[in-house]
Parts: sequence; C-alpha cells; structure tokens
Amino acid sequence: MRRDIREYKRTLRQKYKEVRFQMLPSEREYADNEIFLRLTALRSFQEAELVLCYVSTPIEVSTRRLLTFSLAQGKRVAVPRCIPGTANMEFYQMSSLEELSPGTFGVLEPYGEPEKRITDFSLNSFCVIPGLCFDLAGYRLGYGKGYYDRFLSAYNGEKVGICYENCIRSSLFHGRFDVAVDCLITEKGMKRLRKGGSFPAP
Repeated sequence: MRRDIREYKRTLRQKYKEVRFQMLPSEREYADNEIFLRLTALRSFQEAELVLCYVSTPIEVSTRRLLTFSLAQGKRVAVPRCIPGTANMEFYQMSSLEELSPGTFGVLEPYGEPEKRITDFSLNSFCVIPGLCFDLAGYRLGYGKGYYDRFLSAYNGEKVGICYENCIRSSLFHGRFDVAVDCLITEKGMKRLRKGGSFPAP
C-alpha cells in the first residue's frame, strides 16, 4: 500500500511538472499576474502584519512581485530556509531579494541570521503555500520532501495555496496528518475552503 502511494505521488509529480514546462511564457505571465491580483485583494492579506512566502523557482507560480509589494506595503516579510540534514525549515525576515542566496536545491534562501528568525506566528500572519498540484478540498501535492507538511502541522495562521488552474484536481490522496489550505487561488478564481466543502469568497 505504501509503495503504491509513493508511486501514485511520483507519477502525479512528473505529470504536473510537465504541465508547467509546457505552458507558454505569455500564459505563465498572465496567470502569475491574475494570481497576484486575486491574492493581494484578500482582506486577510491586506490586514496581515507578517507575510510568510516561498521564493519561487521557474517552475512555480512567481512570488517575486508579491514579496516586493508586501515589503512596499510595510509588512514584515519572511521566507523559508531549509535546515541542512533535516526535513525542517525555518522562516527568516527579509528586507530585499538581494539578501538571498542559493541554498538547498538551488532555491534562494536567507542566510539564517539568528536575530531575523521568526518564531511567533500568532499575530495576523499570512502564509503563501506552493504546490505542484492542489485538490478542491485544499490538499496539496508538494515535491516530496515534507518541509511544508511539517511546518503547517504547527501553524495556525491563514494558509493560502496558489497554483495554476491546469494543476488542480478534483481530489488527491491525503493522510490524516495532512493539512489543507484555507484558501486556494488560481488565475481563474479563488475558493475559500472550510471543513465539509468550499464556497465562493465574498
């Protein structure tokens, strides 16, 4: 059973990587812009004091504009750093993309100065979550390393997944410890999710 699940996820990861590689640059630019506009229109984002956000790679929904916009809005912005030799990550406050350098898997990361590490997520925090694929209940398929799964298991702030519409499935296999996002945004629309289903956000 466990082997079957691993193979199921491996196949889906390959499928949705291919889907993204096949998108035209103009399609990605349009989708990235629409997702940015929908996300920044959320009241929970506008009221957030702390924005936690991944630094995008070429295969992901771009977050560069969101990071610089959030800083310009006077918000505290923190990005993840994977802890070497573990499956855990920590968030560190940043003030510019120029502060980041290639880290684990070649992804831009903060240097990890202790004084910039964020440990309190209790006050108006807003987390932007990547995924190769999401389902309509808000569960995600990541890259298989488990960094976000572990972080989200202890995170109680607003969780927003962003994804291209062609990478949304009706359902994904998920375990009892998997955490669904509160809101899912694509270039086509936004769904705010609650236990038992989803409904259009006001």
